[in-house]
Amino acid sequence: MNLKPLKGQHHVSAITANAKKNYEFYTKTLGLRLVKKSINQDDTSVYHLFYADERGNPGTDLTFFEIPHAGHTYKGTNSISLTSLRVNSDVSLDYWKRRFEELGVEHDEISHQSGRATLRFQDFEGQRLMLVSDEKNRGVPGGKPWDNSPVPVEHGVVGLGPITLTVSVAENTAIVLRDVLGFKETRSFPSDIAGQPDIRVFETGEGGTGAEVFLEERSDLKEERPGRGSVHHVAFRVEDENELQKWVKWITENRLPNSGFVERYYFRSLYFREPNGILFELATDGPGFETDEDFNSLGENLSLPPYFEAQRESIEAKLKPLDTKE
Repeated sequence: MNLKPLKGQHHVSAITANAKKNYEFYTKTLGLRLVKKSINQDDTSVYHLFYADERGNPGTDLTFFEIPHAGHTYKGTNSISLTSLRVNSDVSLDYWKRRFEELGVEHDEISHQSGRATLRFQDFEGQRLMLVSDEKNRGVPGGKPWDNSPVPVEHGVVGLGPITLTVSVAENTAIVLRDVLGFKETRSFPSDIAGQPDIRVFETGEGGTGAEVFLEERSDLKEERPGRGSVHHVAFRVEDENELQKWVKWITENRLPNSGFVERYYFRSLYFREPNGILFELATDGPGFETDEDFNSLGENLSLPPYFEAQRESIEAKLKPLDTKE
């Protein structure tokens, strides 16, 4: 089938138990813009919050489903174990280290991974995150931080970086990345854990930090039990709806159980699980988040796709109020 290469990361969706504290951390501490306050379209009783660059460009979105009673995450295999966020320079990591110290954010020291400067940290629920410098990066361009962010634009997050998949049997996932999704395995680097295999690097599209997946095999861990602070799925970029329909056929031909075409209003999607059980999504670049809100007021009000609008009153009655106009 004549498929165009996937263009890189589209978004990562994670779980929070507290939308208010989540909003405060990702906008006030990390300086991301809330570009859409919406609902989980599969469970309209909970929020779906989208944080990104100034307008939610594809490849910059970190999203959260609020599940108020989500339990503790027991970290392990067959999971998306680390989400990285891109910044423009090594100097920016010095800024962030100071900022984390001032604000009491749990973090490691600045180090290097696969030739790039990095800084690992966690949010208030233990979400595993890492800043990665784009100073030596070549590949998919980043986005543009919001001018009204509390973080100086020159140090702001410009998008999603490499996504780490931790699995029990790496080759099972590698086959899907390589033979089904068209990623190229380009290099590897040593694991931080003694006795474990090197971490394998896969790239798609233009490559670089915005189009890499790190594949880590761990024999010393049990399977992850997800909860608050875990990642639900990772989505990769598809150019448009026509291209997505080709991917629906291709994924089905490869006998991977999948959702088929799904209308998400802000983009169109396809979901499937790779053999280790990690949920992948393919999502279109458009229409985007300005479909139903003006650029200047993105994220200020509860946005519902048209097919939920008739239920607005009952949906709002079930949601705990969340003021995002500050």
